[in-house]
Amino acid sequence: MQKIPTIPSSEITPEQIYLSRRKFMLGIGSLALTSAVLAACGGAAPASPGNEAATPAGTPEPTPDLRQELTSFDSITTYNNYYEFSTDKAGVAPLAANFRTRPWTVEVGGLVAKPTTFGIEDLLRQFTQEERIYRLRCVEAWSMVIPWQGFSLRKLLEAVEPTAAAKYVRFETLLDPEQMPGQKVGWYVWPYVEGLRLDEAMHDLTILATGLYGKSLLPQNGAPLRVVVPWKYGFKSIKSIVKIDLVAEQPTSLWMAAAPNEYGFYANVNPSVNHPRWSQASERRIGELSRRKTLPFNGYAEQVASLYAGMDLRRFY
Repeated sequence: MQKIPTIPSSEITPEQIYLSRRKFMLGIGSLALTSAVLAACGGAAPASPGNEAATPAGTPEPTPDLRQELTSFDSITTYNNYYEFSTDKAGVAPLAANFRTRPWTVEVGGLVAKPTTFGIEDLLRQFTQEERIYRLRCVEAWSMVIPWQGFSLRKLLEAVEPTAAAKYVRFETLLDPEQMPGQKVGWYVWPYVEGLRLDEAMHDLTILATGLYGKSLLPQNGAPLRVVVPWKYGFKSIKSIVKIDLVAEQPTSLWMAAAPNEYGFYANVNPSVNHPRWSQASERRIGELSRRKTLPFNGYAEQVASLYAGMDLRRFY
């Protein structure tokens, strides 16, 4: 099992200081994955071509000279990148308010021995829900810290038994322009598609999130099911998933198709590789004024750097 880093309680983005802080303090001492309070970030999508970031963010692992104020739960639920609804972050929550998350099924297939279609209730019942506190680093250079509820993606993949030919995992979001008006915009190739290498998907840090702050996910945060990959930029953490396929070839994600010169397949947080239109060396935590240094792999290098041994991370961005 991977060693999981902890994040100080002062970094957690609170809902009324995380439900009066009681639930959080009960769990913060545990590193066990079965009921862990872990560190990282989770959810949003990147800036579209020609649309740069506009809001605060911050750096992982606070130090005595880099103190940050807590960001609000309100920010997590009202400042959202979710282009299926809108490119206006503040406009996502109102447009998503009536998004239907029940009934909901997720088809898991491709190069697997046991293709299965899961109802969301099946996933909640079959896989033990854990708490993971993760940093979110958006490609736009803002960040949050979010306590997610969910379970390891590895457990779902093991249940369907990938074959030896499976090398990648391809994820697909719901396609429903009537509910998701942003999908009527022709700039992007819908539905939203993302992908991970199989070993990335099987890593202990990669989760399928079903909630945050002890509650079910809200539509603007990717309800009812989203991926969270804390060492990658937030747009890799695809939302409202309806299909997961194990495949042999590297998937082409929505952002790779839309702007291949700006967004690569890996999207690992790397402060030494700038976006073509802005620096990635620093970030601003939502709710803070000062900037902080961005850490390689968003602060999870000890856990995940070995996945990329021998790779040129400037080339494979």
